[in-house]
Amino acid sequence: MITHPLLIVLVLVTIEALVLWLSRHVRTRRYFELLPAVFWIYFLPMLAATCGLITAKSPVYGLITTYLLPASLVLLLLPVDMRAILRLGPTALAMFFIGAAGIIVGAVTSFVLFKPLIGPEFWSGFGALSGSWTGGSANMIAVKEALAVPDAVFAPMVIVDTVVPYLWMGILIAMVGLQGAFDRWNRADRGILDHLGERAAAHLATSGGKRTVGGIVLALLVAGAGSGIAHLFARELPQIKDVVSSYTWTIMIVSLLGIGLSFSPVRHLERSGATRTGYDLLYFVLTAIGAKASVASIGSALVLIAAGLLVVAIHAVILLAGAKLLRAPMFLVAAASQANIGGVASAPVVAEVYHPGLASVGLLLAILGNIVGTWLGIVCAQLCRML
Repeated sequence: MITHPLLIVLVLVTIEALVLWLSRHVRTRRYFELLPAVFWIYFLPMLAATCGLITAKSPVYGLITTYLLPASLVLLLLPVDMRAILRLGPTALAMFFIGAAGIIVGAVTSFVLFKPLIGPEFWSGFGALSGSWTGGSANMIAVKEALAVPDAVFAPMVIVDTVVPYLWMGILIAMVGLQGAFDRWNRADRGILDHLGERAAAHLATSGGKRTVGGIVLALLVAGAGSGIAHLFARELPQIKDVVSSYTWTIMIVSLLGIGLSFSPVRHLERSGATRTGYDLLYFVLTAIGAKASVASIGSALVLIAAGLLVVAIHAVILLAGAKLLRAPMFLVAAASQANIGGVASAPVVAEVYHPGLASVGLLLAILGNIVGTWLGIVCAQLCRML
């Protein structure tokens, strides 16, 4: 069994690098269509620890999550373009937040109904899941660490977060043929769509810039400084037992810091691939979280998948009610829903399927989810805890 911290880090880096390389290689990437790279980055370290290849208990895991997670959040929020998001208009933004409210209501309701089967300790797990389904993987991990979600609770939630969004995306795409009938029934204001493309044209700085050694080093320095500043300020803020810890403050402060830097010249680091560096750090954090978990802890995943489907069903009902109230076209229903549940990778795909040329609308709504997902996940978790 490997117990030396440096060797553990080497194993984790190797797993992450191998999975990412295979998921991008032209010959093997199709194998990641059902279970994406982020799942394997979490599951393989878990399997390695369960089989005894590496120890599941090492102080290096705590150091990785404590310092690298805030650093990754700084870089992931750098390319945010708040002006472009606001240009989407009130209806598009309202539909996103109605969808997010549907996730929170659905998560709280589902937790209450399934609590006799899964146990009351899953309150924090539903918070982490709602963080992902109002934001993305980064938000799920941030909520997990901010609330100290037990690994036995978090592991099955990763399965739910992998299975349900892909199923829901398939349903949304299958319903594209109903778009005309829905808009006529809803008397939707399709004039909204005429200007959305123009409003979304200048969205965010492109992330396609070529990464250089200098750019990576500079991005890491900014990320490290942001993480350090957040930790310093968090130590001075009051803590509330079982509600707000010092690390909860760290996550919230670093999120605000990343958004603040997106208004500064530092955002130009995105031209050197700062977001990709941020995801590299985030996935490394995920390997450390996986290594602390146990394969045995995913046994409750089937029941939780049913709970997750209920969350999505309630989300859909509330979103449709919001669309009726605002006379929003089905395009915005689908784009807002996938921006919440799917995130930046899949929301543009669904938006493009429903209305060619408006993929950027789905992308911008998903980026909005990245901004607010952590806070919404923490709020949802506390609502579950009170119940």
